[in-house]
Amino acid sequence: MRTPSPVLSVAPLVLPTPDRAVDLELRVSLPLPPTGSEAPGNGDRLPVILLSHGQGHSNNLSSLNGYAPLVAHWAAHGFAVIQPTHLSSTTLSLPPETPGAPMYWRSRAEDMSRLIDRFDEIEAGVPGLAGRLDRDRIAVVGHSMGAHTAGLLLGASLTDPDDGTEVDLADPRIRAGVVLAGPGRGGDAITPPMAEALPFLTTTDFSRMTTPALVVRGEKDESAHLTVMGPDWHADPYVLAPGPKTLLTLFAAEHGLGGISGYDVAETTDENPDRVAAVAHLTSAYLRGVLYGDDAAWRTAVEAHASGPDTFGRVESKQGSGRAEPK
Repeated sequence: MRTPSPVLSVAPLVLPTPDRAVDLELRVSLPLPPTGSEAPGNGDRLPVILLSHGQGHSNNLSSLNGYAPLVAHWAAHGFAVIQPTHLSSTTLSLPPETPGAPMYWRSRAEDMSRLIDRFDEIEAGVPGLAGRLDRDRIAVVGHSMGAHTAGLLLGASLTDPDDGTEVDLADPRIRAGVVLAGPGRGGDAITPPMAEALPFLTTTDFSRMTTPALVVRGEKDESAHLTVMGPDWHADPYVLAPGPKTLLTLFAAEHGLGGISGYDVAETTDENPDRVAAVAHLTSAYLRGVLYGDDAAWRTAVEAHASGPDTFGRVESKQGSGRAEPK
């Protein structure tokens, strides 16, 4: 595990966006350049994580201000992390008649592709970032509703409930992803109230989600308001998508995965700082392995956190054939 660097975080950076309900605000966190180091992703060429927030009950964490325990770790270990505030954020409180309300599922994915389109502006707006983003090494990470956003960018599709058209928002510039406590299959897996309130969830199709991804689910994440399947529902982005995919099941974890959305978050039902640290380490190592083609850090992280009865979880993987293989 590399030595962590001091982190610079800049927010809000505002991208004027006339075709959006409000301008796009974001936070950018990055490591300060280490003296005399040319390590990949730790100096002048930073791999990028686009982080999509979820829809928790707090007033602030579903925005560019959330997920500090993960963001701090990723940035300290060599990533540039970009966090937009999606239109669904409680910090915006847009009128309910705003097009796309209440979840803005399409706009969320479009936000992330828009960020890639505007890397030049982002670099120019952050001191010390100019020329440092590695535009060939981009990953997307999302939690809960943000995981739905990440899935769409990785190749999952759905049917637009408003006009019946198939929606494909995959972005080929994104080379890897992490799906944290994400929604699973639609159909009769969705509770009737949610099928009526959020019909876009009923047609999710993972069959073309081919981009490499780590799917993380909590062993006790029932999400009973959303699904009748229990915790297994959150494994669907792994089970139903083609490889290469990896599944991390966190023992005893619920939807907050220990409290990843912020430090000391009252809405977390399974608070466990050590579990959060393990998630940060494992996700960072996975993305570095995929983006750089060297999984030594990933193997080390698995051995430390997910390879025995006293660790935080278990890992399995599958390649392009779709066959699951224990790891």
